[in-house]
Amino acid sequence: MWVIGSSILALLMASVALFVRMRAAKKPATVKKIILPPLFMSTGFLMFLYPPARVPWAEVLEAFIVGCVFSLLLIRTSTFEKRSNDIYLKRSKVFIIILVGLVIVRIGLKLYLGQQISIEETSGLFFILAFGMIAPWRLAMYFKFKKLQTYSEG
Repeated sequence: MWVIGSSILALLMASVALFVRMRAAKKPATVKKIILPPLFMSTGFLMFLYPPARVPWAEVLEAFIVGCVFSLLLIRTSTFEKRSNDIYLKRSKVFIIILVGLVIVRIGLKLYLGQQISIEETSGLFFILAFGMIAPWRLAMYFKFKKLQTYSEG
């Protein structure tokens, strides 16, 4: 039951992420808008203060690496463009496909792993995977943004 509920929640979160991404493309990008989401998300690490959510370090590393691999797709499809005097995130039709694909893979992994380990450990692993995906993606976006900003000014 928890797996189904959390899978539905993952679909809703992906829908919200897609909606936010489409709205963000209509407004100029800023360093703050790029960097703050992973900082806010990092508060989720507090879940590991709850002993049942703790996972072995090897699994933490595996989940983070898988997240980093997934982030490569997001990094590749996130580009900026200069319009007037502002920098905007370019819309990408591929982003939608990648996001849906990542959600499907995530749900599949969760269904499989949910049979092997507790829901708390599964939640912790998928949080680490998500952080491993978002942090490098946003860091890459920051560098792309700064590069275009520097190029535009110079």
